[in-house]
Amino acid sequence: MSLLQQPLRQGLAALGLNLAEVQIGQLLAYLALIEKWNRVYNLTALRDPAEMLTHHLLDSLALIAPLRRQLARHTLPVRLLDVGSGAGLPGVVIAIVCPDITVHCVDTVAKKAAFIRQVAMTLKLPNLRGMHARVESLTDGYDVICSRAFASLADFAAWSAQALAPGGVWLAMKGKDPTDEVAALPGFVQVFHVEQLAVPGLDAQRCIVWMRSAG
Repeated sequence: MSLLQQPLRQGLAALGLNLAEVQIGQLLAYLALIEKWNRVYNLTALRDPAEMLTHHLLDSLALIAPLRRQLARHTLPVRLLDVGSGAGLPGVVIAIVCPDITVHCVDTVAKKAAFIRQVAMTLKLPNLRGMHARVESLTDGYDVICSRAFASLADFAAWSAQALAPGGVWLAMKGKDPTDEVAALPGFVQVFHVEQLAVPGLDAQRCIVWMRSAG
């Protein structure tokens, strides 16, 4: 993974993220864990470490600055739920870069939740927790509920609505601007911002759809 250190640093600079050396080391160690577990558990379809850096790590890191801006006026502590987390994207990345945010990664696949728990233990991330559950069963109040390539906006909001804290927001990472999905949202959900993202080294459209309860 040492070969990826320079492109990671370049990507962080392009995103305007100034991380501590220990955090850079944790991000690289996290990629190494994905690569190791992938051989047995098929956490992600990508196998090439350089592709994983761009498509997974930098893609997830692109949401950090928008997330921080959104939470700028929010009183601490902040609780974030990553739905359909899979290999922990973007939840683990958020937990590494934002140690003041409590991150719960939920997935219906037990091995993926176990992987998150392994990551939390190996990288010594006390703010990270892996949960094996259906999101519909969660009722704790989360300030931010996020997803990355998880489901349609309507399903994402409907399935996780009971876990959203009063005043909380949904953060949905999408490819191109999902106009049709926005139009299909139920009445209790309001889109208040669609934010375009530029991912270093990735020639593809990315955006965040920010939503909140219309009530």
